[in-house]
Amino acid sequence: MKADDSATPSDTIAVDASTTEPEARPAAGGAAGSTVGTANRGGVVLAGLGVVAFSLTFPSTAWGLESFGPWSLVALRTLVAAAIAGTVLRAGRVPVPDRRHWPGLLVVAAGVVAGFPLLTTLALQTSTTSHAAVVVGLLPLTTAVFSSLRTGARPPRAFWVSALAGAAVVIAFTVQQSGGELSGGDLYLFGALLVCAAGYTEGGRLAGVMPGWQVVGWALIASLPLAVAGAAVALPLEPVRLTAHGVIGLVWVAAVSTFLGLYVWYRGMAEIGAPRASQLQLAQPLLTLVWSFLLLGEEVSAAAPVAAVAVLVCIAATQRAMRARRRG
Repeated sequence: MKADDSATPSDTIAVDASTTEPEARPAAGGAAGSTVGTANRGGVVLAGLGVVAFSLTFPSTAWGLESFGPWSLVALRTLVAAAIAGTVLRAGRVPVPDRRHWPGLLVVAAGVVAGFPLLTTLALQTSTTSHAAVVVGLLPLTTAVFSSLRTGARPPRAFWVSALAGAAVVIAFTVQQSGGELSGGDLYLFGALLVCAAGYTEGGRLAGVMPGWQVVGWALIASLPLAVAGAAVALPLEPVRLTAHGVIGLVWVAAVSTFLGLYVWYRGMAEIGAPRASQLQLAQPLLTLVWSFLLLGEEVSAAAPVAAVAVLVCIAATQRAMRARRRG
């Protein structure tokens, strides 16, 4: 079982220092070289599909809120995703993880399955998806901080300079957009960054002993009792107005963002390596801005794409710093 088969999306920076990217080495025969090249291209396509799936999460959540309340939407999202995960795990006859892995799986469940979706859904009640995309563009950097604290890794100084620059851009953008003070939606988004980074870091650790899609699958199973209770309480209290947008949004965030998107992402990462896959993920905030304009008709402020590009530049600089450390 390969560790690089299963890092969570935002852990791509965190594991960059220790993950080696597969390269197409010269083959003795042309057929072998062609096979390696085809596998690399396939990996790029799969990882790219994962990025596209993630970039549609916020617009889909905004659609889902047309039909469901925030608590109901998150509970139903988890229920549907857990049903899919349970079916796949059972079909693959995947054994139940050892007892020693369950504390980590519960952290993943609390951060990735429950905390991040709930906090971002609450934030989207008052924030636009374009605004949320820029703020959450800081997630890879936040994950790197958590991973360093959790694993004791020591990225080079250039990494942290770029990370702090990215954080400064996001904070400046957030304050400027909120008129000089943080709103409730911004507080939800920053809270989402923290809990998701903790979940991704723990998931990255578990990815060394089981494929990443199984980490997510078992985390969803662990979240099932809470999701059932949440749905039972929230659905009678929050109004439900079924619309086409609402149903499509729920299905997307449950089936694609929470499970299938991660599945193709992990498969692609296994073929091309975490460093190359992480470069593809840098396009995610900009893609979300595009979807927000096309699907939701949001007026994207001039500052949003500028801030998103600045954050991407900072994240790319962290990648270069980690690659330089590895080469050294």
